[in-house]
Amino acid sequence: MDLITKINNTIQESIAVKQAICQDETLLNTIQAVAMAITNSLKADHKVLFCGNGGSAADAQHLAAEFSGRFYKDREPLYAEALHCNTSYLTAVGNDYGYDQVYSRILRGIGKPGDVLVGISTSGNSVNILEGMKVAKDKGMIVVSMTGSSGGKMKAGSDFLINVPSQDTPRIQEAHITIGHIICEIVETNLFGA
Repeated sequence: MDLITKINNTIQESIAVKQAICQDETLLNTIQAVAMAITNSLKADHKVLFCGNGGSAADAQHLAAEFSGRFYKDREPLYAEALHCNTSYLTAVGNDYGYDQVYSRILRGIGKPGDVLVGISTSGNSVNILEGMKVAKDKGMIVVSMTGSSGGKMKAGSDFLINVPSQDTPRIQEAHITIGHIICEIVETNLFGA
């Protein structure tokens, strides 16, 4: 296979995942419901907290920046942050308590009822996110999981499950960003007008 064919095939695979999302009415309704839940949380002066590992941590940081910076509109910032960005905290807690506690510990400190936790994991099985979800539920937070097709172990603890119909990590991550951008746009329009 030549490289041009490989490039084309990879792009077609990415398109196929997005087409599968478009044909999944349940998933589309969930995306809409998440956008409304985040809108209502931010309207009530709550915050949106993101967590992930590796590429999903980068996606968490990316999406938090779309809320707290700007998306399409020049508007007031929204309270959103990715929980892994303080490396001194992350390495201290990882060293002293174990890496599986890095999200649960910070959520015990800053999570409030009505806040939204968005956990991003292509497998749905990231232990540190699962531990964070437990704390979030105990605190009365809204838990959104962005995963691959099965939802993994995160499925059970989610208020909203956005399970991209793929088992291919890069294709799932590409869809997570697309879905995250859609949610950002809906929330921004809801809060600041068309």
